[in-house]
Amino acid sequence: MNATLTVDKAGRVVLPKPVRDKLQLQAGDSLELESSEGQIVLRPIRANAQMRLRDGIWVFRTGQPISASSVNETIQQLRDERTERAIHSREDKRGQRGKAR
Repeated sequence: MNATLTVDKAGRVVLPKPVRDKLQLQAGDSLELESSEGQIVLRPIRANAQMRLRDGIWVFRTGQPISASSVNETIQQLRDERTERAIHSREDKRGQRGKAR
């Protein structure tokens, strides 16, 4: 994609939304700037993974798409863990009632 950008008085430029979307850039992301021979190159600086607060919910960003099967597997594991905790919690409560009698 080619675009003409304008530098404002503070030296800022705005990256077009399609570029930000394609590169998954959000406010607060860092870019590496390289300039040589009259050219400027910007590259996103990616951590291995990031946690972001988005609309009041913590979101884990890897910078890479996550497969639906991976998401489904993770959800099932969390459900299984919650079920296990609920079962143990009920068993613990029953055991405590029996001791109090």
